[in-house]
Amino acid sequence: MLGRMSEFADIIRNRMEEQGFPVDEHQLVQFDLYLQELKDWNTRINLTSLTDDLDIINKHFIDSLLLVRYEPLEPGVRIADVGTGAGFPGLPIKIYRCDLQLSLLESVGKKAKFLKHIVAELELEDVNVINDRAEVVARSPEHREQYDLVVARCVAHLSVLAEYCLPLVSVGGKFVAHKGSEVETEIRDAGNALEILGGRFNRLERDAVYGDMRSLIFIEKVKGTPDKYPRRPGMPRKRPL
Repeated sequence: MLGRMSEFADIIRNRMEEQGFPVDEHQLVQFDLYLQELKDWNTRINLTSLTDDLDIINKHFIDSLLLVRYEPLEPGVRIADVGTGAGFPGLPIKIYRCDLQLSLLESVGKKAKFLKHIVAELELEDVNVINDRAEVVARSPEHREQYDLVVARCVAHLSVLAEYCLPLVSVGGKFVAHKGSEVETEIRDAGNALEILGGRFNRLERDAVYGDMRSLIFIEKVKGTPDKYPRRPGMPRKRPL
């Protein structure tokens, strides 16, 4: 049973509504509990550099939901969040759209432990926490090219991120990289990697959350990823395509 809401619940509701993401009472309780648990666990393990409540609401919760604004998501869509850390952007999207299926990929054991805890506390269904590297997960038939949408938020340069994410995307699906304001050079530099891995630049969407400019880079999966990719753990970052 989810607990009572804190004094920050009204702030969460108001901020969400101001940004075009109205929440019902159940979602509000979930976001409020997520905020409190994140702050509590952050005193023991490094989950986020943000400690102010408004920063967490604006730069984690609302920022994560920008994808919902720009990509129509059918019920049952299968999403993977690569390098999710404390659950961003995947968990806010799941709270807002409980009809989606979500896999959270996180290689750091302590962070994966938090993710399993918060998924249970929030009573979320159809969420799978995977404590492993993307390069390993993408080699498994259970996950390789099995996701309609793969998301990643500020994990690595786009050319590196493409090798983590595109092998997980089904042909016809999308990979969305959630970035800051300056992305044009990354998009240009990632052209070779996208071509090799079966991706194609689709579009760039920009938005601002209380003045903080964000970019969503949409990549289509237009053909299968060759079997040799992803390379062994560490290689994508060490030697980008």
